[in-house]
Amino acid sequence: QMCIRDRYQRRVHGENSTELEATHLKKMESANAENNTGHQTSINQTNQNELNKLKDQVFSPTFDLSKQYASYANVLPNAVEGKVVTRFPPEPSGYLHIGHVKALLLNYHYSRIYKGKMILRFDDTNPTKEKEEFVQSIMEDMATLQVKWDQLTYSSDHFEECQVFAEKLITEGKAYCDDTPVEKMRAERQTGVESARRSSTPEENMKIWAGMLKGENDQFCLRAKIDMQANNKCLRDPVLYRVVNQPHHRTGTKYKAYPTYDFACPIIDSVEGVTHCLRTNEYHDRNAQYKWVQQALGVREVIIYDFSRLNLVNTCLSKRKLQWFVDTGRVESWEDPRFPTVRGILRRGLRVETLIEFMLEQGPSKNTNLMEWDKLWAINQRIIDPIAGRYCAIPKEGAATLHIINGPAQVESILVPLHPKLTDFGQRPLFKSANIILEKEDASELKEGEKVTLMKWGNVLITKINRDDGGNCVMEGEFLENDKDFKSTKKLTWLPNEPSMLSEVLLVEYDHLLNAKKVEEDVDFMSILNENSKQVTLAWADPAVKNLPPKANVQFERRGYFVIDRSSKGANGSMIHEMIFVPDGKTKTMSNLSTKVDQKKVSAGGNTVEGKKKAK
Repeated sequence: QMCIRDRYQRRVHGENSTELEATHLKKMESANAENNTGHQTSINQTNQNELNKLKDQVFSPTFDLSKQYASYANVLPNAVEGKVVTRFPPEPSGYLHIGHVKALLLNYHYSRIYKGKMILRFDDTNPTKEKEEFVQSIMEDMATLQVKWDQLTYSSDHFEECQVFAEKLITEGKAYCDDTPVEKMRAERQTGVESARRSSTPEENMKIWAGMLKGENDQFCLRAKIDMQANNKCLRDPVLYRVVNQPHHRTGTKYKAYPTYDFACPIIDSVEGVTHCLRTNEYHDRNAQYKWVQQALGVREVIIYDFSRLNLVNTCLSKRKLQWFVDTGRVESWEDPRFPTVRGILRRGLRVETLIEFMLEQGPSKNTNLMEWDKLWAINQRIIDPIAGRYCAIPKEGAATLHIINGPAQVESILVPLHPKLTDFGQRPLFKSANIILEKEDASELKEGEKVTLMKWGNVLITKINRDDGGNCVMEGEFLENDKDFKSTKKLTWLPNEPSMLSEVLLVEYDHLLNAKKVEEDVDFMSILNENSKQVTLAWADPAVKNLPPKANVQFERRGYFVIDRSSKGANGSMIHEMIFVPDGKTKTMSNLSTKVDQKKVSAGGNTVEGKKKAK
């Protein structure tokens, strides 16, 4: 290994590299010593000051971080306080999504539990997919999630080293260059047939390898020589290197051949001093290959811990397939609220606190299952309810009018609580008028002579109803000032029929992008694509809504929770908010008011086409 190091240092730094080499070897010896320390630190010995620092981050008041940490005890083998080093190695080929968040938070919080460190390493081994845009977005999203890395590295920092290690395998007869066509190679690995190139001499392979490094011989790849009869097919001579004649986003055209993730990762984990490789159990079959690379190269071995991958109903987490949605214009961008990216789900109204708590509650379990979205949205509802002011919104189309014959001669205002249970939340003005508007659905069920309750005002007797063939409804009623019996009446939301005062809002409901509850790996997306996953309703809202800030949470009474997504100025110069419906995890809506998207299916998953029929 020291000879390999020497060759690496000479290639990068020239002949006079002894000082740097000594420093590097010292780090390696230190990492080996750390890994071989023989005791397991109790979770109860975690420094309380460190825990307090984490508690100052984004958590809801009811979340018990110390209790959550206690449930993580005695999981990581040979985890030593002050010595644990984890890493989060995203490929910069897309935006962070909800599946990445679980891996990120487990690696981060385990490093904090044991007072160690976490490395953020960008796995930039595939220049055909990677962009600096994705690097920056990942770091920004990590900051949003309150994750602070201790060290920032790139796989490309180690390309020279990987080449030297590859040459070591070639010269020792543990790797060979192969030009078998991709499909044939795939079939041979499946059936256990050896490549005709497998018996090539190290000298022949080194000659081909030299051409690969120059961008020549691009029909060749470098394969490990392991065991073509292995029951674990990941060990059937996997590819370690391939030629990619395309500029790299960091190194430009310096390199022509690039290591695969499965070759670079075990090398870099060892070199950078990682003690525990935490990753999802979708990699479980490749653990043997990870260990083979480290053992074949004689580098320090790293402990692997598998945890279950997060699978959610009606959700695709493949970055390649998510890119298809972006490229074909079926979503606005990687930040689309229908996307499972961090930016997408936060834009849809999920709080950072919710995401962190949900992931920490999942913990390092190995049990794999298909989860519904309801638990995530239920946690979110608990967090947003205390900060969501109560207002009213009524769709413009088909809105009914009610003239109260003994109503106020002029518009009057009173102050009402913004939250029914939190008196210190504040107040807002409620405007009363002799002319008001009601929900179309409410008006369709009313009868002459019926007594109803106008919420936050009082009882009204409906005295006259006129309905035309176009569905319009005009009514008259009498305000019953002394009638305080609200038990048996219908409760109606309402707004003053004063368009110049009211706020205009766009109520946006999102459905799943895919109709299938379980998204199979090889499914044809067009066959399960939901072409009507966005529904928009133009509505009137309380006057105070137009003055709310971006990202404000509200509850439109009897309709549900919404978050202000973006705003624009209308024709009269007033602000128009586009407000996204935020699911609450429940299978029933707040009232009899219908929705354009079946929220039960949004929370629990399933065939959303069927769900829309029920919603209508």
